[in-house]
Amino acid sequence: MPQKIIDLYDLGHAAYQPIWDLQKSVQQRLIDEKRAEQKGELNGKRLDDLLFFVEHPHVYTLGKSGSEENMLRSMIELQQLEAEFIKIDRGGDITYHGPGQIVGYPILDLDRHFTDVHKYLRFLEEVMIRVCSDFGFEAHRIEGATGVWVENEKICAMGIRCSRWVTMHGFAFNVNTDLRYFNNIVPCGIDDKAVTSLQEISGKEIDPEEVKERIVFHFQNVFEVSISDKGSLQEVEQIIS
Repeated sequence: MPQKIIDLYDLGHAAYQPIWDLQKSVQQRLIDEKRAEQKGELNGKRLDDLLFFVEHPHVYTLGKSGSEENMLRSMIELQQLEAEFIKIDRGGDITYHGPGQIVGYPILDLDRHFTDVHKYLRFLEEVMIRVCSDFGFEAHRIEGATGVWVENEKICAMGIRCSRWVTMHGFAFNVNTDLRYFNNIVPCGIDDKAVTSLQEISGKEIDPEEVKERIVFHFQNVFEVSISDKGSLQEVEQIIS
């Protein structure tokens, strides 16, 4: 069986909306090419699965099953914080993205891997649990609450959208995140648990590039894929243009 390939693009520091639009474009491209292949109408090679790394400016996103009541600040207060508030199409409730956080968006055709969304989420959790272990911390799951936790504090939030078995959205891993921004929301709609980061736990700033390397390493092992570093935002925009 040929090795399954995922192309990695590090998008750097980028606003949320353009990257959301990019995800939707890539997801639709994968769906359209799969349909064309099934009909025997595909010309050329299908696009590989993709993984994006990105760091967003301050933004709060509310999933389609979330409640606006979990946003604890007014729009004026958010402007003062230089933060956006965006309703999006993933599962889950409200979360925060911002500087010091590694956000990962795997856009995978699960027909190439396994058609099981719950297994996919558990695999993502396993990747992040192993990353935490690399930095000397024991992380775990909490039954009924998607994501990864250190003791009773969430270190990695997750939320996805899947269409025709092609995923988008993904995970947000707190590395050097300013955790004060989580005080403006009820994170993931869970009001009895706190949020943490690698920096908070270790007491020192963590090199994000080292964290990305560990994420890639464990992603390859857990998903049994080969991840190929392809470049930046400009390169991926050229592919789908």
